[in-house]
Amino acid sequence: MAGEPTVLVVEDEPAQREVLAYNIRAEGFNVVTAEAGDEALVVVRETPPDVIILDWMLPHVSGIEVCRQLKTGGDTSRIPIIMLSARSEEVDKVRGLETGADDYVTKPYSVAELLARLRTQLRRTRPAAVGERLEYEDIMLDMAEHRVFRAGESLSLGPTEFRLLTAFMERPGRVWSREQLLDRVWGRDIYVDSRTVDVHVGRLRKALRASGSDDPIRTVRGAGYSLG
Repeated sequence: MAGEPTVLVVEDEPAQREVLAYNIRAEGFNVVTAEAGDEALVVVRETPPDVIILDWMLPHVSGIEVCRQLKTGGDTSRIPIIMLSARSEEVDKVRGLETGADDYVTKPYSVAELLARLRTQLRRTRPAAVGERLEYEDIMLDMAEHRVFRAGESLSLGPTEFRLLTAFMERPGRVWSREQLLDRVWGRDIYVDSRTVDVHVGRLRKALRASGSDDPIRTVRGAGYSLG
């Protein structure tokens, strides 16, 4: 389904990689896997995930080096990274966190604990993915009940407009290109003409202005759309 968070699992041990991928998919998330550090860097730049679970010990390029490159890479620096390592010494944990990892889990680990930490990172970067309420000025979006309110009044949105508003409200101020919105809202495997985005943004604007309120969506000429 479009809009589900994507988790990149970087682990060179096939059995551990498959167990992680299976359990993360069971939570309703999309999973992409890589078995080496250089492969992970290519995957992230081609298809940026929402969270990365990254093993420290990897062939070719180590997990710590992958983390360092991604965290100093501008567009990739905001992607949360959970580092996995058999290194339990405090000095190793500190090194991992200082390199930019957002969390550090020591092997052997509980899958349930790792999933809880994954949700913690998603709650920070994509709160709607874990059933949270999103608020922006006088707009409130309730993921659990699939309802939207503006200034206390319930709004009627179609499913596509609801997903569009979710993307906008998760990152207020971010300028989304039509291609990025197509990936997030419709999904990467579905062909939709980019002009369709304009049609649905227009419908969303109409719904948000239904009570006479201002239009909160900004058109950025040559770039796309932004909330606020």
